[in-house]
Amino acid sequence: MKIVILEDNEERQAVMRACIADRIYQYEARIFDDAGEMICFLREHLADTLVISLDHDLELKPGPDGHCIDPGTGREVADFLADEEPVCPVIIHTTNSQAAVGMKRVLQEAHWKTRRIVPFDDLRWIETDWFPAIRRAIVGPIR
Repeated sequence: MKIVILEDNEERQAVMRACIADRIYQYEARIFDDAGEMICFLREHLADTLVISLDHDLELKPGPDGHCIDPGTGREVADFLADEEPVCPVIIHTTNSQAAVGMKRVLQEAHWKTRRIVPFDDLRWIETDWFPAIRRAIVGPIR
């Protein structure tokens, strides 16, 4: 069973991984920094996914030829999920309020259970808000 996360910030990824490894270590955490790669993974593993967490704004990545690679956005993943049968809750963790509203709307219209977490105070929100939401999503439905 998998916890699938879209997050491009390495410090956030490290704290998220640590929270999961320390407290719900029995589940596999898969963290992606590219929307397309996450969608490819979900095509194969959506049925094995317990919870999905989506950031929206992803930073450009350096490419092998010196050009930047656009990793997409969390909205692309939300749009993909909206065409799939809901199997687990989706947590939206982004400071981009307008994008969060759109992501939440498209998912809820497709009957996915969602919850919004607003990042604050550097990394503190991961332990105080995000991780409890992840745990609740696994233990019981998000209301």
